[in-house]
Amino acid sequence: MLAGYLMSRFQIMSAGSSEILSRFVFLVSLPSLVFIKLSNVPVEEFFNWPFLGALGGGMLAMFCIGLLVARFVFPDSLTALGLHGLTAMYSSTAYIGLPLLLLVFGDAGLVPGIIGAVITGVLFLPIGIIFGELDKGKDGRKHSLVSLFKVLRNPVLLSTIAGLTVSRLGVTIPGPVSTFCELLGGAFIPCALFAAGLFIAGCSSKGAATEIGWLVLAKLVLHPLITWWLAYHVFKLEGILPAIAVIQAALPSGVPVFVLAQQYNVFVTRSSAVIALSTALSVITLSVIIVILNLG
Repeated sequence: MLAGYLMSRFQIMSAGSSEILSRFVFLVSLPSLVFIKLSNVPVEEFFNWPFLGALGGGMLAMFCIGLLVARFVFPDSLTALGLHGLTAMYSSTAYIGLPLLLLVFGDAGLVPGIIGAVITGVLFLPIGIIFGELDKGKDGRKHSLVSLFKVLRNPVLLSTIAGLTVSRLGVTIPGPVSTFCELLGGAFIPCALFAAGLFIAGCSSKGAATEIGWLVLAKLVLHPLITWWLAYHVFKLEGILPAIAVIQAALPSGVPVFVLAQQYNVFVTRSSAVIALSTALSVITLSVIIVILNLG
């Protein structure tokens, strides 16, 4: 990530490099990795309801808290309120979380990591779209659900469905196809982290300092604390699952929130600043959490 940041800062790579590399990661490398790995995973392992409850419950609680704080402390348009709530809970599960989990836990972290990426992208991102469309309706503008349909065409979701289907049917993947997917999937970790560094270098940290500071604190501290309580004391997860849930909650804010803000031209600077600051600080906070959870 630091290498990507420096390459952009010293203008060795152009500003558009981040977008190109991110598209490769999101459209090619990650779906290949997800498909080939899940095709060998029992479907029952994916639908771990206690883990889903702890991880998803933490996200939902943080979104509601963010929404309430935005409504009463940082009042704004309905679109901005929804994006504020998303920024407080939307973890960078694909670009930073999954590579980190694979580095710390090996292949054992893959399925829980994919679950986190699917939940954030497929269940929570549409909430921001709904808020934006309702806001457009209040202004007398026509609703457009194109963005919502795009979420359902998410490559991570489609590759997850394909991989689980192959697993359930017991289909044997031909050797050349398997090798092809393994090669592309092997590029995921370095390319995702490098692309994140490129993106951060181009982010602006200007904006409403108090709101940005609150969101960074909520994402890096409050969100993992809520998830820790749910994972260890409510659902009482076993093995590496509670630690994975906490790490995913402690991840910095994800880029898709910024992309959605750009689409509605609302909350752009604030979301960009939170992503940049939370990502920079997460180098410290995630390291501390890994040590506390005795994973280092």
